[in-house]
Amino acid sequence: MSDYRRAKEAGGTYFFTVATYRRQPILCAEDVRNALRDGINHARHNHPFTIDAWVLLPDHLHCIWTLPEGDADFSLRWAMIKRFVTKTCGATRQRNEWMGESKKRRHESTIWQRRFWEHQIRDSHDLERHMDYLHYNPVKHNLVSRVSDWPWSTFHSYARQSIYPQDWGRDYSVNAAHDYGER
Repeated sequence: MSDYRRAKEAGGTYFFTVATYRRQPILCAEDVRNALRDGINHARHNHPFTIDAWVLLPDHLHCIWTLPEGDADFSLRWAMIKRFVTKTCGATRQRNEWMGESKKRRHESTIWQRRFWEHQIRDSHDLERHMDYLHYNPVKHNLVSRVSDWPWSTFHSYARQSIYPQDWGRDYSVNAAHDYGER
């Protein structure tokens, strides 16, 4: 088994990728969107955090959170959110034929992948790169041709605040010199 270590800076800002089990395209369905929203609100009520950016795609999501000063437990928050969605949608979204021994032993569902990916944001340039990547993701995955056409993204609130122009993304390329990812 790998010796994976998560970044754990209290009060830090993190980029996350969370995917559905077997990449099921269910996250944009109304019942799952509503459960996800309610799960986030439930987790934030008990363990506050700020959502800096978000994009919801059919089989995964990306987001950027900032945790409160003195708190680094994003894993607890994700566990609460995933559990809430599973309990809310499990009756209609559970796929019993996908339940292997490991999933049964761990009391897991077939809605979420077991883990998630996180990256600690290092500086303002790193934040900008991850914000751009996150907001451009629906175009990257050929879901829309323009960033502004994807409804489940914080891009719209940033465009209303003039942080992004409404037509942003036309000349953006995730493979261009945006230096995305780890160095």
